[in-house]
Amino acid sequence: MAGPWTGGCACGAIRYETSAEPVFQNHCHCLDCQKRSGVGHGSWLTFPRRADMAITGEANTWRVAADNGNEKLHAFCPTCGTPVHLTFSFMPDMIAVPAASLDDPGRFRPQAVTFGVRAHAWDRLDPTLPTYERMPDTPG
Repeated sequence: MAGPWTGGCACGAIRYETSAEPVFQNHCHCLDCQKRSGVGHGSWLTFPRRADMAITGEANTWRVAADNGNEKLHAFCPTCGTPVHLTFSFMPDMIAVPAASLDDPGRFRPQAVTFGVRAHAWDRLDPTLPTYERMPDTPG
């Protein structure tokens, strides 16, 4: 399906849209993704430029140190609590959105599994995807 990438929170208070294509789509087993999602991984689409993503509504944020020590800024809806986007101190132009927050989550096409070193035996993903112990150096 061509066209813009759109999505938002469960209650509709926060929406996003971009015509840019994602540079990386992955499942991530890092501890932060596990705790944030409440399951064994998070699924993300990373876009190259935050400036190209139109976001409406006001999100609350919180900062966390990633497994690699770099800081991540999580944004979520203050009304329904849905995670809506993620930015990175070490890649400030990029923005990631959770796959399930897309209006059409079927557009998500994972390219890799990251932080495989933290994966749980009960959370097995597609075995044909390349799996990295940590995060690869360059998305894409």
